[in-house]
Amino acid sequence: MSYVVGLTGGIGSGKTTVANLFAELGVPLIDADIVARQVVEKGSPLLSKIAEHFGDEILTSQGELDRAKLRQIIFRQEQEKIWLNNLLHPAIRQEMLSQIQACSEPYLLFVVPLLIENNLTEFCDRVIVIDVEPAIQLERATKRD
Repeated sequence: MSYVVGLTGGIGSGKTTVANLFAELGVPLIDADIVARQVVEKGSPLLSKIAEHFGDEILTSQGELDRAKLRQIIFRQEQEKIWLNNLLHPAIRQEMLSQIQACSEPYLLFVVPLLIENNLTEFCDRVIVIDVEPAIQLERATKRD
């Protein structure tokens, strides 16, 4: 099994920049944000459950998840956010752990924004926390998405 280095930090802290530096060195990445998108790809069982719960209007005309519509719903309705988290978090966790177990490289970077909060440090041999001034985080976060 690989030596797992967890990488975490708040929004706009620079996790992606640091992860990309590791990737340039040939270190494989497991990124929670990427896995979260993979588990709700077009045709996936979880996407079907989301559409069943919220209605087909939560899908784009191409049958993909309309993230903007979903964000509007879950930011207005706490119960819907809880429902969605209860559906997605176990699946994301399981997929990430499966990817960790499947990795045969000597090192692996496990990129998870809420690594500590979601009790995932037990799967890490070491943890790197990216910390940056809140003003810089805010500036970076407002420039994206």
